[in-house]
Amino acid sequence: MAAAAPRPFASALAKSQYPPSQQPQPHAQHQTQQHDRQRLATDGPSLLANLTEDQREEIAESFALFDFDKDKRIDYHELKVAMKALGFEVPKSDVLALLQTHGVPSQAQQSQQQVAPGQPGKASAYQHSKLLLPLQAFQHIMAERMLARDPRDEILRAFELFDEGGKGKISLQDLRRVARELGEGLQEEELVAMIEEFDLDGDGMIDREEFLGICLG
Repeated sequence: MAAAAPRPFASALAKSQYPPSQQPQPHAQHQTQQHDRQRLATDGPSLLANLTEDQREEIAESFALFDFDKDKRIDYHELKVAMKALGFEVPKSDVLALLQTHGVPSQAQQSQQQVAPGQPGKASAYQHSKLLLPLQAFQHIMAERMLARDPRDEILRAFELFDEGGKGKISLQDLRRVARELGEGLQEEELVAMIEEFDLDGDGMIDREEFLGICLG
């Protein structure tokens, strides 16, 4: 488990994000959307409870960062960027599907619907893009996706935080830099000892497989 990793590896792992390839069904019918909405409303609190405090804070901070008018709702563009900030590169069709299932109309849309009500089930992709996602729905959606991530992918994402220049290995200089950036008060001899302990092939650096071994235990 990642919790077995020593500092600063554990700190970097806690800050890393890596998305799985999760794609909601774009052809979902109204009944399926309603089921998904009810399921997430029911399961959402328990999903959040299964996250770490750091993960819950990351979700809240990401939402707050892009909720510019502070009404606890975000639009299509804000949702797409907020998810990307959490490590989820989501295609447009999936963002629209999330809004179609969990979004609520803006005040402007509600006024338009009252003046000229449309036919149910005939909403366009453009209309879906104008829906807003409430904070609670965002929290539940992101909790579900975070919990479904592959731990190995997340660990390799953390590896990339250390591996400056993409050389495929973590050097003492990399470890020193990340420890400083994360505010870890480690002495030079402690950093050297970490490299020596986990460097199985004796090249003075930690490669991907060695790093996976550190984090998975």
